[in-house]
Amino acid sequence: MITKREIKFCDNRTVKPHLLKGMDDADWELIQLLSDDPEIILCDEIERQLGELIELRSPSTEFSDKMLIDAIASHVDEYLTRYGTWVYYPWLRKLIRLLPEDEFVECRINRNKYKITDDEQRELSTKRVGVVGLSVGQSVSITMSMERSFGELRIADFDSLELTNLNRIRTGVQNLGLPKTTIVAREIAEIDPFLKVTIFKEGLTEDNIDDFLLEGGQLDVLVDECDGLYMKYLLRVKSRELGIPVIMDTSDNGLVDIERYDLDKSYPLLHGKLEDVEPNSLGIFHFFDRSELSNGLVDSLDLIGTKLKTWPQLFGEIITGAGILAKVSKDILLNRRKVNSGRFNYGKRNTSTLSQH
Repeated sequence: MITKREIKFCDNRTVKPHLLKGMDDADWELIQLLSDDPEIILCDEIERQLGELIELRSPSTEFSDKMLIDAIASHVDEYLTRYGTWVYYPWLRKLIRLLPEDEFVECRINRNKYKITDDEQRELSTKRVGVVGLSVGQSVSITMSMERSFGELRIADFDSLELTNLNRIRTGVQNLGLPKTTIVAREIAEIDPFLKVTIFKEGLTEDNIDDFLLEGGQLDVLVDECDGLYMKYLLRVKSRELGIPVIMDTSDNGLVDIERYDLDKSYPLLHGKLEDVEPNSLGIFHFFDRSELSNGLVDSLDLIGTKLKTWPQLFGEIITGAGILAKVSKDILLNRRKVNSGRFNYGKRNTSTLSQH
């Protein structure tokens, strides 16, 4: 049995909350110890959550206060005191009481209906998505988590949060210095503690890339948002060999890349841009033509190393791209519509859908 001392321990590597079931005697003993700890904040809104659950299951019923109280009592029988899951977040020092997992998920995705159907939601819960690079990738990861559009999310980044990241990474100054993987995994756990997130805090290397793509089951979609040009190349080489589709948002000028290696293992790397290049001498213009990029980004690229340290990114473009990638990922995973390989421009004026560039 885990001890109170062990459960309260927290450092920069702590990314998973502790899930304690009230109906389990050993867990209940620990729940009581944590609840009595003056250093820990207890948040218990179980009756409100139960009320939501009952109302969404009977949407045509207008519940009076008494009807809802009676329905809650009937639902939990005599077990209200110990009903549900208590989630302890060591980095927050908070113990939060939630519905049991199946009821929690039922409530949390209720407002997805029927933009995502029940069958589609079940199908998505079997899928594995990988996100490499957690500046742009943070917004992609959070968007997919909000929609619960995966069963497992693998995230990789070697870097820690710096002050200059705060123009595009939605987090607080209290997280400066923390690994980006820690920040993303914690935020997802605070939204939904039952989601599976696997972290590669050292980022991707030639030694662990196969583990990222394959360990625990092959990825169904890979989101490439890493900065390293050689790794972007290697991810495509490996994904094509394995038949994993790759999607990427450029966060500039509305450019999205889709490479359906799952449908065609002979499809040229990045639409042919990376086929005949020396991997160790890659430059940004192997990936993009100047004419495809905004004037501001092109001007900035010419100043890197003199007036600028690296290229600019804007949060508005990142969050827009995250929504597009979340949609493209769902369409691929659910085979909703034909999603072709290519470079697309979703920012083009007077265009309501993705248009091939």
